[in-house]
Amino acid sequence: METPTAVTSRAPRIDENESVTKARVETEKKREQEWQRPKDTSGAVSAEEFSKRDSTNAKPIENGKVVCGSNGFYSDTCDVDGDVRINGTALSVTLVPASRRSERRREWKIQPYPRRTVSGIAEVTVTRQQDRAAAPACTVTHGVPGVVFALGGLTGNYWHDFSDVLVPLFVASRRYGGEVQFLVSNIQPWWLGKYEAVVRRLSRYDAVDLDRDTEVRCLRRVAVGLRMHKEFSVKPELAPGGQRLTMADFAAFLRDTYALPRAAAAGARRPRLVVIRRAHYRKIVNMDEVVRAAEAAGFEAAVMSPRFDEAVEEVARKVNAFDAMVGVHGAGLTNAVFLPAGAVVIQVVPYGRLERMARADFGEPVADMGLRYMEYSVAADESTLLEMLGPEHQVVKDPEAVHRSGWDKVAEYYLGKQDVRINVARFAATLAAAFDHLRPSHS
Repeated sequence: METPTAVTSRAPRIDENESVTKARVETEKKREQEWQRPKDTSGAVSAEEFSKRDSTNAKPIENGKVVCGSNGFYSDTCDVDGDVRINGTALSVTLVPASRRSERRREWKIQPYPRRTVSGIAEVTVTRQQDRAAAPACTVTHGVPGVVFALGGLTGNYWHDFSDVLVPLFVASRRYGGEVQFLVSNIQPWWLGKYEAVVRRLSRYDAVDLDRDTEVRCLRRVAVGLRMHKEFSVKPELAPGGQRLTMADFAAFLRDTYALPRAAAAGARRPRLVVIRRAHYRKIVNMDEVVRAAEAAGFEAAVMSPRFDEAVEEVARKVNAFDAMVGVHGAGLTNAVFLPAGAVVIQVVPYGRLERMARADFGEPVADMGLRYMEYSVAADESTLLEMLGPEHQVVKDPEAVHRSGWDKVAEYYLGKQDVRINVARFAATLAAAFDHLRPSHS
């Protein structure tokens, strides 16, 4: 299969795919449960979370080894070393023993998409074979390691493209310097085309379409599934091979991949600030006022309306020219990854007690990238929900009660039905702090 070089069908604006469909609501319910639960910082695997774990996986043996584990709330993965054989049409990965008969047969089921809660992704069967004679014969032999993963799921949403696939794929494959084979189930040619520069930089080989592959492929090392550490970021201590990758490394990798000219936000007398314009819900309705407020704070300000069908390299180049970014919580803020190190990101958090989710999705990742994160929380009188529903409506009067009622109402109103009218007088202090951070004496 050839990796396509262009997007093959119309793609929407970056924030157009954020509509709250039934399937997405179900997934976002689970995501909400994830960020409301105490964070798992250990990276440890518990028997309750992943009962199929191989208890002997820490011990290398001549017949190879299978190491399977679970990362907290997100991913199940298996690392398979030895005589590994992949049958794509059967979605099976088999470890074949070196001797005729070996340890007892074991089997694991792995969903190769990084969020185990996402439905519609076929599982890959990982097997430690007992009898060598029963193994399928190789038809293609690869001299490089392999990474098996799935597309689909929530891809097509710009933020999920990065958080769910590009960041975990970078972590899984960067140590190989391009000498790694990607084997993809539920392949999306348009997706590989859109992010071709990144995919090609991580692997020098055409991706294998597992669902249509009739070969039995033999490799010495295969990672099954992508391990997601946290939302849109990396935990250095969990990176494979002792490499301690960081989100700042990922941002630097993207700047290099797209040949972006600015690695760091140099102190400028008049730094440049971009305001991200959304096409629909969670729009800034007084955009002109916000731009004037940024200019009054000392910035050279501009508005950007990124489209999903716009070439990533073009968006990256535009964003890299700025020193600061302002945007309401949403997929457009993903483009902060193209800002130069030391830049400022101001996330405007919509009304409705969404701060914890906003920090998990963007606040922590932005700081991990080496950027300065700032937050502006919208008050009730800055939300169009007030004029839409009135001050006595529970959605306006008691967001905590709405959260207690379940994620459906949170998503429907706070994410799907409000726009914001920023109080520029109140916002001025945040803009002043951002400008102060970027002054030459602070650079």
